[in-house]
Amino acid sequence: MLLILRWVINAAVLYFMASYYSGLSIKSFYTALLIVVVFGLVNAVIGSILKLLTLPINILTLGIGVLFINGLMFWLTSTMVKGFEVAGFWPAFWVALVYSVCSFFVNWILKKK
Repeated sequence: MLLILRWVINAAVLYFMASYYSGLSIKSFYTALLIVVVFGLVNAVIGSILKLLTLPINILTLGIGVLFINGLMFWLTSTMVKGFEVAGFWPAFWVALVYSVCSFFVNWILKKK
């Protein structure tokens, strides 16, 4: 039950961000639900491989490289899901950063319950 709740809340956060940020476009809430699933899968598979390959750079930059990888994964997700458009890398970077922070707080709040 908590997994579905996290999924819906993260999709709502993403849909809310699209309404306020001009570099992000999402057609519907159902598209946002699909984006969250695809982003999770892309980040789990491709993101994990990239994070492992760039581990020395991430250690030197104290983890800032992970932010760029998340932006790339978000941008890659936009190419896979129809109805989801990101204007370029930097909008994807900022959206991924805000989405990660919001997702962290959603997970933290739901773990307390």
